[in-house]
Amino acid sequence: MKTFMSRAALAGLLMGVSMLASAATPAPAGASVSIVEPASGAVVDTKFKVKFEVKGIALAPAGDATAHTGHHHLLVDAASTIPAGTVIPADANHIHFGKAQTETELELTPGKHTLQLELGDKNHMAFDPPIVSEKITVTVK
Repeated sequence: MKTFMSRAALAGLLMGVSMLASAATPAPAGASVSIVEPASGAVVDTKFKVKFEVKGIALAPAGDATAHTGHHHLLVDAASTIPAGTVIPADANHIHFGKAQTETELELTPGKHTLQLELGDKNHMAFDPPIVSEKITVTVK
């Protein structure tokens, strides 16, 4: 019985810690992110510049615990944004800018593509509520 109680207490403790670890960082009121360049509907070369902007929140590198800060993640042809409290993946559709960069040069194949920004907290986790830009479409020639 004592062993069962010890295991139950340990399981409860671990469950509580894991829930705390995955709790989403609250988004500052009024925080927003946008793609400044290119404009939605633009026709671009295979290699083109993408510029980002934030309002109501400051940029900081990944790992920086300063309150009310985050960093950009560019979603390229992603089906959806990442829900609050979920780590934004690092793959071909989710490009991380963990050094608090505000622009990049992107190279895409010819055709239509969608671009959207999502801010992540110090741990690359989506804010609550998620801070996302409008999804734009570009055509690569």
